[in-house]
Amino acid sequence: MGENKNARGSSAQFFVAGELCRRNLVAVVTMGNTPNTDILCSNTEGTKFVHIQVKTFRPKDKTVAIGVKAEKNYGENFIWVLAGIPLANSLEDFVYYIVPSAVLSKNIKESHQIWMDAPGKNGQAHKETSFRSIYLPPYKSENGWAIDEYRNNWDIIESLLL
Repeated sequence: MGENKNARGSSAQFFVAGELCRRNLVAVVTMGNTPNTDILCSNTEGTKFVHIQVKTFRPKDKTVAIGVKAEKNYGENFIWVLAGIPLANSLEDFVYYIVPSAVLSKNIKESHQIWMDAPGKNGQAHKETSFRSIYLPPYKSENGWAIDEYRNNWDIIESLLL
């Protein structure tokens, strides 16, 4: 049976929520009912919140595809979690990159502009697209950005909720 991308995307949201709960945070999967927020996460007192958008990839992928909306900085309480979810029969580890919106938007914009300004394979101009690519280690984005420091860096979310 082939892989179902929707099932992998849904499972990623639950795996991320589960990890947040394991860290004594409150995490609610919005089931698509909240624009730009897959998971609403708070401290146990409910006094501080972060919005989390989850993007899924397979651990062997070179890039994560992300919509053009990633160029927008949604503020310091908005976090992107790039979730590497292995196939069900795989022995690969789960991997998560926890990236603040400001960091992601800056680097996505810069890298996309560099790509747009560079000639294509046969010297032609690149055409504008509605998606962007985030390179996964060991690869770096066009502007040299590497996301290694965000690997499993749950402190980014925890520090916003202290």
